Amino acid sequence: MEKFQPVSNIAPTNLRNKIKFYGRMFLDLQILSIYRDIKKVIPAFKGNILDIGCGDGPYKHLLNAKATKYYGIDIAAADEFKYDNKEITVFDGKKIPFEDGKFDAFLCTEVLEHCKDYKELATEMYRVCKENAVGIITVPWSARYHYIPYDYFRYTPSTLKDLFAPFKEVTIINRGTDITAICAKLIVLFFRNIFNQRNPIYVLFAIAFCPILVPVVIMGHLSLLLKIGSNEDPIGYTIIVKK
Repeated sequence: MEKFQPVSNIAPTNLRNKIKFYGRMFLDLQILSIYRDIKKVIPAFKGNILDIGCGDGPYKHLLNAKATKYYGIDIAAADEFKYDNKEITVFDGKKIPFEDGKFDAFLCTEVLEHCKDYKELATEMYRVCKENAVGIITVPWSARYHYIPYDYFRYTPSTLKDLFAPFKEVTIINRGTDITAICAKLIVLFFRNIFNQRNPIYVLFAIAFCPILVPVVIMGHLSLLLKIGSNEDPIGYTIIVKK
C-alpha cells in the first residue's frame, strides 16, 4: 500500500474547493509549476477541447466556456486515484474513443508516466487532432514513485522530442530547476513525516524541521519565479505541440 499518496487535484468548483485548489499551490510546487504553464496556454483554446486523463477536470475552468466544448476522458479505474467524475468518457488508456481530426486542442497533465502504452497514446493524440491543433502535455521529472503500482516512466527531453516528432512544432519547457526540485522534496519530507502516525519519531523529526519549512517554501517559489538553478534537473517538463 502507498503510504503517502498524492492529494487529488480537485476542480475549484465552489468556495471550499477554491481554497483547497489555490491554497495548495503555496506548498505543492509541482502543481504550481503545472498551473503556471497551463494558464498561459489554454485560455486561448477554441472549439472542441480534449482533456486526456482528466480526473476531476481541475483546469477546465481556465477554458473560455463560450468558445469551447469540453470533452474529458479517463480510465474506468480513476476512482483508485480518488476521482469520481461522472461526466467523463471512459477509455482504456490507449485508444482515444473519438474520430480522426475531431479536436482543435487538447491537454494531458501528469498522465503519460502512468501509461504503459505511452507511444500508442501519443499517436492517438496526433490522430484526433485537426490540422493546426495545439496540445499541452505535462510530465513529472523529479517525482517520487506514486499511485503505486501505476507509475511506470520518467521522460527525458530527448525521449519527449522523439515521442511527439509527428507534430510539426514541439516545444519542451523545463518546469523549475534543481533548486525547485530540492525544495519540493523537503516539503514532501516534512508532510510525509507529520502524517506518519505509526511512528512518533517521524513526527518529532517533522517538528524539528518546522523552523526551516517557510524558508524552503519561499526559496522554491523564488526558483520558479527567477529561474534560479540548473535547468537539467527540473521538477518536470511541459510540452507544447502543434499539428
